[in-house]
Amino acid sequence: MKIQTILAALAALCIPAAALADAGHSRGDERAYGQPGDPKKPARIVQVTMREADGRMEFVPRTIEVRKGEQVKFVLRNNGAIDHEIVVATLAENLKHAEEMRKNPDMEHEDPNARRLAPRKTGEMVWKFTKAGEFDFSCLIPGHREAGMTGKIIVK
Repeated sequence: MKIQTILAALAALCIPAAALADAGHSRGDERAYGQPGDPKKPARIVQVTMREADGRMEFVPRTIEVRKGEQVKFVLRNNGAIDHEIVVATLAENLKHAEEMRKNPDMEHEDPNARRLAPRKTGEMVWKFTKAGEFDFSCLIPGHREAGMTGKIIVK
């Protein structure tokens, strides 16, 4: 009886932690917008530039079209004067994660669906889009998305 009580208490403690653990940071699982890609397999290269211009922050391009089942290798470049990041997710997930970033502005991303880059640095990210739909990519550093740093991925 005592062991059952302890196990129940431990299980109850783990539930909130599990609910908070995945803010787009889990590895290897399929999500609404796809799954981590395999860098050893062929991928279409899509170049994405991050920058500040005319008082705005932006991604170039702002819209990316992908075929369902296609693997994409994002070749990233921060041409800006400050840190930027890209986080690929659903719009709802990115908006929720943006709230978490406001509470923890020093959070950095190096996940299958996200990269943070210092000024004038480059990076790569490989993602396989397994489901059709419209998805979001945003810079979730506080204030950046609001300054225009967001885009759309359309999977057909």
